[in-house]
Formats: sequence, structure tokens, C-alpha cells
Amino acid sequence: MTEPETTYVGKACAYITRGGSQLLVFEGPGHDGLQIPKGTIEPGERPRSALFREVREESGLATLASVDKLATDVWTRRESPPKAYVRHFYHASVHEPRDEWTHVVRDGGGEHGSEFAFSWVDIDEARDREFALALDDYVHRLSAVPSAVEVAGAAD
Repeated sequence: MTEPETTYVGKACAYITRGGSQLLVFEGPGHDGLQIPKGTIEPGERPRSALFREVREESGLATLASVDKLATDVWTRRESPPKAYVRHFYHASVHEPRDEWTHVVRDGGGEHGSEFAFSWVDIDEARDREFALALDDYVHRLSAVPSAVEVAGAAD
């Protein structure tokens, strides 16, 4: 008997930070544990374009101050039938004053009507947490930048 071929699905994943020390996360729906904005790359779409679209759809954030590619990997979602994600991880920064908010997806797609409750966690704390779908695999590549207050306090 022949093994079924693995289905590969492209995903764009966003580590969004503010102030150099906080990471944007949400819980659920459908998975236990912290998540980051991410989603499926549509046919003919480039991973970077998918990143901007997914961030806007899931979080409502329309502007990212910077975007840098961190990694691309292949992560096995399930063994049978075989399915793997080709994940493209990016680091983006934002100037976002809200500490938490809920965004309802209104794109008409599969997540239409889903609510995502966003908040920030310290990057150092995020390194010690387990995220859903192994989305924490590259958190260690984010470097927490001390705030101006911390730097000024160290000089005293």
C-alpha cells in the first residue's frame, strides 16, 4: 500500500512587538495556548503580502513600523493523513497604545465572525511559555530592548 503524499500549506506568522520588549499574543479560538497572528498564504500570494493581510484580518492592525524575516521551516501538523505547514516567520514592530483589545474577523473567509482577544506579554516571559501549534519556535530570536526608563535607572 502506498503512503499518502504530504499536503504542504504555506503559513505567514507574525511576531509583533511594541516598545522593544512586548509581544502581541491572543488565546484561542480552537487551540489551547498562546498564539500570534498567522494564517494561510493564498495561491499566488507572496509570504510577506500574506503577513500584512493576515495581521490586518486577525488583529485590525493596518500599519507595521518595520518587518524583518526571521525564519522559514516545515512543521508537521499531523502524521495521518500527512499535512505540514511551510511557516514563514516575521518580526514586525508597531506603535500601538492599546494594552488589550478584541477584534472580530470580517473578511468573509473561514474565520469570519471569529473574535480574537489581543494583549501584550513581555518577550522574556514569552520565551518561557509554550504556544499553540509550536508558534513559540522562534521567540528566542526576539531581543528585548530595555526601555528608556530602565536605561536611565541603570545610570543612577
